[in-house]
Amino acid sequence: DSPFTNAGLGSNLNLLGEIECDASIMDGKSLNFGAVGALSGIKNPVSVANRLLCEGQKGKLSAGRIPPCFLVGEGAYRWAVDHGIPACPPGIMATRFSLAAFKRNKRKLELAEKVETDLIQLKKRRQSNEKENDSGTLDTVGAVVVDQEGNVAAAVSSGGLALKHPGRVGQAALYGCGCWAENTGAHNPYSTAVSTSGIYCFYKYLMKLLSFSIIKDAHQALLETMQNKFIGSPFLANEDGVLGGVIVLRSCRCSAEPESSQEKPTLLVEFLWSHTTESMCVGYMSAQDGKAKTHISRLPPGAVAGQSVAIEGGVCRLESPES
Repeated sequence: DSPFTNAGLGSNLNLLGEIECDASIMDGKSLNFGAVGALSGIKNPVSVANRLLCEGQKGKLSAGRIPPCFLVGEGAYRWAVDHGIPACPPGIMATRFSLAAFKRNKRKLELAEKVETDLIQLKKRRQSNEKENDSGTLDTVGAVVVDQEGNVAAAVSSGGLALKHPGRVGQAALYGCGCWAENTGAHNPYSTAVSTSGIYCFYKYLMKLLSFSIIKDAHQALLETMQNKFIGSPFLANEDGVLGGVIVLRSCRCSAEPESSQEKPTLLVEFLWSHTTESMCVGYMSAQDGKAKTHISRLPPGAVAGQSVAIEGGVCRLESPES
């Protein structure tokens, strides 16, 4: 509900001055997925994605129909309202910050369409506009979680690009692009959950690659993925700077520490974050915490946004119930 993020309330406005949001969620135990795209009129789009996932887990509908897992536009809105999720008037969704940013960007767009100039000048204008960051918010919201049983889940929610074309669906809604979650299995000793944000799509193969590669060394896998598969991606070779961020959680069940008097098994949880933007806000907490801890991660001094990578994180042990 924060007006300072680009998700739900206060999201970027499209060309028509409307808010259309994308969101998705994935359950690592069942591998089920729920998503919405270009959704208007709902304050928390990820709640609709979550409801789609939960309804899908109930099985087939009447007459053997397959329940939806991904809905867009008016269909997503109607489904949400029909399932008891309250609608939110458009006037409440837009904040004074998002409206002011829309007006500034709209004026620049109208001016650019009237002025004829050569390609070099157009490129310089575009680069200047990107550096000014008139959208005010580039903050897609992502979340990863693990419960006492070691089950993981991941979610992501975004208002999309400023002045995007109405109906555009971004990577936050796409399967395997915005988030990924998978419990431990026969060939995977760790449960992993990943959530991404950025102007550019993290492509399905990249998300799965990251999820599988952190089995061995999470920090090294994250660094290599961000440098070689994201910044160095041939799909993004023509971009001046590749902006994005990712949070990664992996966990495994292990015995208690030798010096501990506790006999209960514990969960070893590793939480990492990485970004190519100048900064990234991170928050984390456990069920025992009364308040989340927050941190602003920044690129090292002298590093160039879109060309450099920052990685931070930590490890903790959580008590889990006995089997």
